[in-house]
Amino acid sequence: MTIDMAVARALALGPESSAQDHTIDITTIGARSGQPRRIEIWFHRVDGKWYLSGMPMPRSWNANLRANPRFTVHLKHGVRADLPATAHAVDDEETRERVMTEILKTQDRPATGGRAPRQHLSDWLAGSPLVEIVFDDQELAAAASRYG
Repeated sequence: MTIDMAVARALALGPESSAQDHTIDITTIGARSGQPRRIEIWFHRVDGKWYLSGMPMPRSWNANLRANPRFTVHLKHGVRADLPATAHAVDDEETRERVMTEILKTQDRPATGGRAPRQHLSDWLAGSPLVEIVFDDQELAAAASRYG
């Protein structure tokens, strides 16, 4: 298989990545409806793995992924690609704290705006979903890891 290096670079998020770099769409399957649901969301890369999260509150996308963990990541800025993936809920407290701490650091980075109201880790740990993205194309994931 030929690795699309533009896609690999788009997945290689780092501290210099912009808000636009973090912005993707995902298509999930509705937990109750069984219908495709596409939303815009930020994704994050921490310790070579990719994650979805959101403000502390219940999220429909998270309920959808818990019911149907297969979904599609749609890259849309700089490169367009539809990447099949599987969601793995992150419930381990130590992993949640480590990953959420890194996610919250993005709000202080100039590249991502740096002007968001300060979020509190304790609120995120108590009420935010956290899902690891595992891409079907492991070669692509490995290539992206070499960039970051």
